[in-house]
Amino acid sequence: MFAQALATTPVPSKSLQANSIEELRRGVAALAPELFGRALRMSRSSALAEDLVQDTVERALRFENQYRPGTNLKAWVHQILFSVFITKCRRNRRERRALDVLYSDPNAWTAAPAVSEMTALSPPTLRALEAIQEVYREALILVDLQEMTYKDAAEKLGVPVGTVMSRLHRGRRLLAKALEADRDASLVQCNMLE
Repeated sequence: MFAQALATTPVPSKSLQANSIEELRRGVAALAPELFGRALRMSRSSALAEDLVQDTVERALRFENQYRPGTNLKAWVHQILFSVFITKCRRNRRERRALDVLYSDPNAWTAAPAVSEMTALSPPTLRALEAIQEVYREALILVDLQEMTYKDAAEKLGVPVGTVMSRLHRGRRLLAKALEADRDASLVQCNMLE
């Protein structure tokens, strides 16, 4: 039955494909005012909203071959807008961090990068991190310390994204307990010294 359906399904001609691309382009252009309104609500800046819409339209046109005719064009373009907005937010956050570093130390850009992010942790935090199981520690290091996305961490660990999220949740709780236990042990030692 499946083979019979395939045999009777017409193969789209080049002119039909060209028509659907033209319809997509007209549809994206027609959605521009609506996209601007949403971008303005997200960014709260007219200039930034214009940039977001321009980047969204550019990305939609660049990936027009990935759009499936018959699907919801409005939802597809709005998802692109949201993705562009999140990407800009992340880029701005990285830029602010870099500028903060340069503001505090103008020669920071000439300094060699740190060997490891782990060197920036306090000794009690390092002890607490080493005290938790390796699967949770790996997730914490990749996402919280190295600032990887859940997806990238999942690929690196070879597990689904949901597993990374679960390990992070559990790892953070274990880390908090380990830090609390270390703090309590330090307080006991301080009390004994007094």
